[in-house]
Amino acid sequence: MFDTMTLTKLVGGFCGALLVFLLGGWAAETLYHTGGGHYGEAEQAYVIDTGEGGGDAEPEEELDFATVMASADAGAGERVWGKCRACHKLEDGANGTGPHLYDVVGRPVGGVDGFNYSGALSAVADVWSPEHLNAFLEDPRGYAPGTSMGFAGLPKVEDRANLIAYLDTIGS
Repeated sequence: MFDTMTLTKLVGGFCGALLVFLLGGWAAETLYHTGGGHYGEAEQAYVIDTGEGGGDAEPEEELDFATVMASADAGAGERVWGKCRACHKLEDGANGTGPHLYDVVGRPVGGVDGFNYSGALSAVADVWSPEHLNAFLEDPRGYAPGTSMGFAGLPKVEDRANLIAYLDTIGS
């Protein structure tokens, strides 16, 4: 069935196909990348003006949390609460994946009995003040490295302030 000639034809066909593939890749590289061989070395031939300057725009003004918190809307915070609902409960004593958030504003950090905290939170704060909640909700893993909370955070200061105002109405 298999003799030396059949095996030689098989290896030759494989080498020929590989050679055609490599030559095709080289030809395509030559056609489409004419900037010296390395990506990014050549200057773009035509740039589309989108009206956005790279670094010419004024930086956005950072909002002060105390100012935003003074005008926070608990109703809007209830809508933001939907992002927390998967892991936290609002009923007193009803823990989910995370501890319950009933009366969380002003509560000691790690103060829910029966919940196994990761330990990273008590190292950064004593009480869940609005300022500590704001910093934690912005970037939980950055604020308390080692926390087991897997939430990415809320980037908008208005959303954080509205959520804190809503949580302040629960159980207070």
